Formats: sequence, C-alpha cells, structure tokens
Amino acid sequence: MSIPDTQHPDEARPPGPPDAEPARGVIPHQAPTPLGRLVATVERLRREVREAHAAADGRALVELAKGILIGQLSCTPAAAARQLDDLCRDTGLSPLELAADIVNQAARDQVSDVAAEFVERTAGPGPLRPPPPAAPAVRPDTVAVRLRTAESGMLAVAADTQAVAESLLTNALAPLGAAAVAVWTAAPDGSLALAGHAGFPPGEAARWRHVPPGVSTVARLALQERRLVAVARLKRDGLPSIGHLQWPDGGRMAVPAGTGGRIHGVLEICWPQPLPPQPPRIERQVEALAELCARTMDTSPAADPAAVDTVLPDVRELIDLAEGLHDPAVVLTPVLDPDGCLTDFRIRHTSSRFVDPVGRPRGDVNGALLLEAYPMAAGESGLFDVVERVHATGEPFRAERMGLTALVDQIPLTSVADISVSRHGAAVLLIWRVEDETARLADLLQHAQRLGRIGGFEENLLTGETTWNAQLYALHGLPPTASPVRLRELPDYTHPDDSAALGRFLRAVLRYRRPASVNLRLQRADGITRHVRVVAEPVLDADQGLYAVRGAYQDISAQHWTEVALAATRDQLAHTAAESAERNRLALQLQHAIMPPTPHAVDAPGLRVAVRYRPAETESLVGGDWYDTVVLPSGLVLLSVGDVAGHGIEAATGMVVLRNALRGLAVTGAGPAQLLSWLNTVTHNLAKHVTATAVCGLFDPGTRVMRWARAGHLPPVLVRGAEAEAFPLIEGLLLGALPDVRYAEREVQLEPDDTLLMFTDGLVERRDSSVQDSLGHLVQAAAACSGDLDGRLDRLLAGSRSDTDDDTCVIGIQVG
Repeated sequence: MSIPDTQHPDEARPPGPPDAEPARGVIPHQAPTPLGRLVATVERLRREVREAHAAADGRALVELAKGILIGQLSCTPAAAARQLDDLCRDTGLSPLELAADIVNQAARDQVSDVAAEFVERTAGPGPLRPPPPAAPAVRPDTVAVRLRTAESGMLAVAADTQAVAESLLTNALAPLGAAAVAVWTAAPDGSLALAGHAGFPPGEAARWRHVPPGVSTVARLALQERRLVAVARLKRDGLPSIGHLQWPDGGRMAVPAGTGGRIHGVLEICWPQPLPPQPPRIERQVEALAELCARTMDTSPAADPAAVDTVLPDVRELIDLAEGLHDPAVVLTPVLDPDGCLTDFRIRHTSSRFVDPVGRPRGDVNGALLLEAYPMAAGESGLFDVVERVHATGEPFRAERMGLTALVDQIPLTSVADISVSRHGAAVLLIWRVEDETARLADLLQHAQRLGRIGGFEENLLTGETTWNAQLYALHGLPPTASPVRLRELPDYTHPDDSAALGRFLRAVLRYRRPASVNLRLQRADGITRHVRVVAEPVLDADQGLYAVRGAYQDISAQHWTEVALAATRDQLAHTAAESAERNRLALQLQHAIMPPTPHAVDAPGLRVAVRYRPAETESLVGGDWYDTVVLPSGLVLLSVGDVAGHGIEAATGMVVLRNALRGLAVTGAGPAQLLSWLNTVTHNLAKHVTATAVCGLFDPGTRVMRWARAGHLPPVLVRGAEAEAFPLIEGLLLGALPDVRYAEREVQLEPDDTLLMFTDGLVERRDSSVQDSLGHLVQAAAACSGDLDGRLDRLLAGSRSDTDDDTCVIGIQVG
C-alpha cells in the first residue's frame, strides 16, 4: 500500500501553482521531508485509534443495552435493535444516551444513583467551573453516558490497568477538564505502586512507579483517611505527587478504590489549573469512577455475601495457622450487606489458647459477629475501627497494653491486652494476649525489687535450705551458683563494729520469734563494703514452733552516703553563712566609710543637698558610682558625680582614687573643665585599666552661678517650678580613654527654689530604649514630682524604669 503525500502542518505549501515563483518579500516554505510526512502519518493514525476506541466503548454500551432489552422483552437481537431505534426516535435521544439510561434502570448501582442525582439537580452549574453566560446548558444524560461509557471501556480491558486508566481519562475525566489520571495499587506494607496512568509524560511515570511507605502524597493521604481528598493547589499544600512538575499550580482529587470493605488502591485525578471547591455531585461521580476502577483491581475470589457459612480456602489455611500459634488468636471474615458494603466481621474461629477478656467459653464467641460479641469495640479508635482499617488497607497493626472492654450483665469490664491485627487474603487474623494477673504481679514485684535494690530470702531452719533471689546474689557480690549465706553465718560477713547490733537482731528473730531489722556494713569478698538494711520475720508452724525465716536485704549505701554528704553540707553551709554575714558587715562598713548614706551638711548659705545611692552588687554591697559635695577654700561649692565601669570591690577601689583625686585638685581653684582634664590624666596614668564618666560643677552661692563640665556623662536636670529641662550636651570624652583630652565648660544661672539633679546612668538606662528616650522620661518624672527634696528623690528612685542592674546614684541640690 502506498503512503499518501501528507505534509506536517508546519510544512504546508502556500496556495498557488506548484512551480510559481514566490511573491517578492515572502520567504518560501521548504519542501516536505520524509520525516515530516512520517510524523504526520503517525499522528493521524493515533487519532484514528483513539476515535476507534471511543467508538468501540460506545458500541459496547449500546450492545449491553440491547442485551438487557432481549432479556426483558424475550425478543431476538434484531427486534431489540429495532426497539432501540424506535425508542431513540420517540425520545429524541441519541442511541448512546438511551443505552446509558436503559443500563442505569437495570443496574441500580452507584453509577445509576449518581446519574439520577444529576438529573434531579440539572439547574446547578457545570461540573468543574460555571459555564460562560452564552454556553448551552449541560444535558443531564451526559453524566450517565460518560460513566457508562467509561465502565464499558474498563470492562473490555479489565486485565490491563494501563488501558483502564486511558479509558477513564478519555471517556469520563477529560470532559471534566482533567489532564491526567493515575491508578495506584496499595500494598499491605503501606507502599503505593503506579499500576496505570494516562496524560503524564513517560519519564514522569517511570520516576513515580513506586512510593515507599510513609511518604506523604495526595494518594497516600486519601488511603490513610479512607475518603475523597481534594487539593486546590498542589504547590500551596506542599504535597508531592506525580506530575507536580508539569502542573505545579494545578488541582488534585484522590479517592480510595475498594470493594467489599477492602481498599485495593487509589484513583488520583490531575487538573492543570487550580481546582475550586466541587459540589457533592461531582464528588459522587469521581467516587463512582473509583468503584468502577476497583472492580478491575479486585482479584480475590468472589463470595456470596448471604452465604455466611462459606469458608474460602485461604480462610481454612488461616484457621490452621491460628491453631499453631502460641498466643490466643481469632480469625475474622468480613460481613457485607446486599450492596457490598462492610457491616461487621464474623468470628470464624477462636484458637484453643483463646482467652475471652471477660471469661466466656470459646463456644459463646465462635460464629458470632464481632460487634455482637464485643459491642464496646465500636467506640472511636476501638477494636472494630482497627480491624476495619487493617482489612481495608492491608497495613498490619501492633499495640501494647490496649484496653478491651466487654459488657457482662450490662456492666462494662475492661482488660488489658497486647494486640496484633493483620490481613491474609479475604480474612483478618487478630491476636491478643490478655495480661495474666499473677504474671503481672510477679513482674511488678521483680521491677520493684530491682528499683529498690532489694533482695529477698527464705531460710528453712529444719532442712537448712536457704533460697535467694538474683538481687540478693548481686548484693553480696556472689555468682548465682554460690551457696547462700545463712543468718547464723552473717557475722562473718559484717563489719566488727556492727557485731552488737547484729547480735540483738538475731536474738530477736531466732530466740524471741519477733520481726526485727538492723542496719549494718556488709563486707564482700571483692573488698567492697555495702551499707544494708536487713529485715526478717519468723514463720511458725501449727504448734507455734519456728521452722523458717523469711526476709529481705535492702542496699542503702546511696542513702547512707547521701546522709553523710548532707551532714557535711549542712556544716559547710553554716560556716559559709557565718563568713557571708561577716563579709557583708565589713562591706557595709566600707560602703558607709566611702559613701555615707547621709551626706554631711554643706556649710554654704541657701544650699541644701540630699543623696540617694543604690549599689547593684548584692554580694559585696559596693559599686563604682560616686558623688561629692564640699565647700572649697574659695567659698565655691564642688558638686560632682561619677561612674566607674564595673561593679564590686574593684570598681569601688577605682572610684575612691578618682573621688579623692578630684577633691584634691579642686583646691587649686581651677575651673570644672581644667579639673576634668587633670582627672583624665590621673585616670589614664595612675589608675590602670579604669574608665569612668563624671560631671563636675562649681557653684557660687553669692551669684547663684554654676559652671559645669562633663566627661561622657549624662547632663544634670534643672527643675524650676512645674517644669524640668536637661542641660544642653557639651563635648567631653570619658575619663581614661586618651592621655590628653580638653573639655568644654558652660555657665548656668540658678534662681531661688531651683532644684538641680545630678545622677548616674543606672537611674535611667533601659535595654529596649535609647538614652535620649530614657532621659526624656526622667525629665517628665522630675517635673511631676512635688514636695520636699527628700520626697522627690525617693519617688524618682522608686519610679526608676532602669533594667540594666547598674549602680544608681542621684544627688538633689536645692537653691535657697
């Protein structure tokens, strides 16, 4: 056969005679190549194959409707065909739409219910997005046609899951706007395998052929929750899945595909665009498609739900396996309603080692329904929910100390058991090990003895036989094969200083037949000494004769050494407390000697000074802040405040040097700027590793003029009447930073009743605020304070917002 001369669409010749010259300015098309003709031919053949498959699926649906008419009318195939043509002519429906309606009426399955629901709600919007205003209304029959056509195509290729996926996309999902579909099969270990796909590139499908357990994908989420899951935007939700690179902003919908209560896999549908919230009828259509898909995936042998006595071969093998297990086991099979939905589980067999949690015999449980035998299992996250999940997904379940509740005379009784549930073919194997009370108490006692380091013994005085437990052998440092030490031999293993106490203990137990206890030092063969407490009680026979002694050893070595350490600690604490009290007393004396809590009165007319000092160092109670007020020989009053970097004794030592140096330099009659320049030289050269800030002022009582200078310190605050204002900042580097520094000097005219505040940064500094903001807050607080000078300073110190744990010093100078 000859291949027609077909061109690729991109290689089409322009209209005109074959040999015509191309128009001027027009680039002529290249002549068709053999490769281009081959590509076009292959594309045309593929399109024809798809159209043929779609037509075949439609013909299969029509033929199925003819078969139904033959059965209902008892007519020949030709008569059924004529009847179908007459019905099409009378109803105005196409043969495909009429065939879908006939199959729906005959089947009465989920597809029929979905089609009927859509017919009742035809007034609603389109399936995926509202149609444009000019779009024609969606015909109700198209839903049934799509679903039934998809069913026909899937049944025709039921053994080929890949063909099933292609039929789903072509016949049912593409009309909904879907771009691709993936069919996953679920394994009992929780993994997913890509059994069929359509619409995805081959390379993408190869990368997603297997999803290990625990990987969170859209299909995995639907399998875990056992319900339909819709994702509006795949990228926004952050769930990886097949095709997320092709359509990162597209929507997804995944629904478990199962039959008879068992989930065989997941049907996942991909849309290229974001998926808006879907109406319930669209979700019903997708669930119906998942059920159709599950029918082709179910390879288990079919059983009549009504035949409850039928036992499949795999169930018989599971019963034999349950009998061979050491633990109690129960074999369960699903119970389905006429619609194929799971309603309960039948207890097919209980093994010979089965122990009912409430003590019922096996005969009362065998053959019963699970919810009838254990109705309390229907609670949320109860036993029934666990068995149903395992039966649906195939993933085994394990749990320790799970509560099992049963009703006895309408009284709920709960027992504890270790649970194991697994699916085997069509049945479920449930293994539970009810906790035995005697074994539980023995285990509890063993753990208690181990935690309490207790070893038990019993000595038969008639036979001389002595029984120890493992803890007692370990306490004595003996191997388990060694002979136990009898009570009368105990003096040979104890410290000589404990002989008297041990003798009184033995006489009390063996001679006077009274319970007794004793603390002693046990000397072991390996040279280790253990402090132990021995408790014993006599065991008397019917004639009140002593025939045995039982008791216990407890290792109290840790307690003994703890008591010794506590005693030594108490002595040390008492000594430390005495030393601390003496150190605090001396530190307080040192503080008062350096910085008196109440400054000496200044012998200057019309001037009153008050001081408040709060050190940050709580251990030594001294800090680096300092102040000084003194009348100089010239009649001027020296007012100064400073802050040495650091806290404690070292900062206080540097503070004493600077304070005394400034006082001595002030006698020279120099101004504040010169005094700070000299003090900087002293700080840099004589006081090693010390930096400080300071404010120095000279007040003339006669003129009320104050000259002042600053070295890296905050300026004073002047309070006049109901207003307050900080002095303007002037240049001045902190003390000790450079060897030669010059400082600026300013004059301020004070008036009667003015109050001048000089302070250190510990009064205003905060970690979350700038210095200027903190200074502004202090200015506002100073303006709001009223009363005498002492009351003002107390309120400023109490309302301080500082949180830097720095020393604080504030001086108030009131002009008369």
